[in-house]
Amino acid sequence: MDEVILVTGASGGVGSVLVEKLLQRGAKVAGASRNGQQSVPGYPDFLSIAADLATAGGAGSAIRAVIERFSRIDGLIHTVGGFAFGALHELPEQEWQRLVDENLHSAYYLLRAALVPMRERRHGRIVVLGSLAAMQPHANFSAYVATKAALHSLVQAVALENRGFDITINAILPGTIDTAMNRTAMPEADRSRWLSPQKLALLCAQLVSDPEGTLTGALLPLER
Repeated sequence: MDEVILVTGASGGVGSVLVEKLLQRGAKVAGASRNGQQSVPGYPDFLSIAADLATAGGAGSAIRAVIERFSRIDGLIHTVGGFAFGALHELPEQEWQRLVDENLHSAYYLLRAALVPMRERRHGRIVVLGSLAAMQPHANFSAYVATKAALHSLVQAVALENRGFDITINAILPGTIDTAMNRTAMPEADRSRWLSPQKLALLCAQLVSDPEGTLTGALLPLER
């Protein structure tokens, strides 16, 4: 595996596991997060990028940093996302905007920036994290499922737009992921059915390194 891959949310519960797995497989990896992740022990070539990916400038600078360091970008795995609980009439405007930024704007800006060099090289593999919850209506999850459902539609449309360029884009739709953040937020929950970050990272790695590009525009549910 010799791909150049950008992982967003690299310091998070899923992103950090994914970065390590890709590095172990021999990929050249850049990790983007709001504050950056300074290093990965044993991998001096890991590139840490600090950027606000919910802005055009931040997303564009992240893609440019990858190309400046490695001369190309082969893959993008976008793990950034946000969650809020509550009925829509109770949801503060700033929480709605945060979810739109984290779940939709970040994907829009990153895809727009990454697709240009990928289309020039006529090659690219993109994976984004959607949500299983967004496949059907959920009370008190309205803003979350709305923004994730929009993300799913964006993935499918972008897949159609790039079918002639050997560029694939697929979304993995996990259930609840067993991260430290979720354990803190839901201390009384039954974690026996939660999805491990390792299993999620494995599917991401498989999709981003698919040499044939046989799957694109797919929404792939993934539970424990």
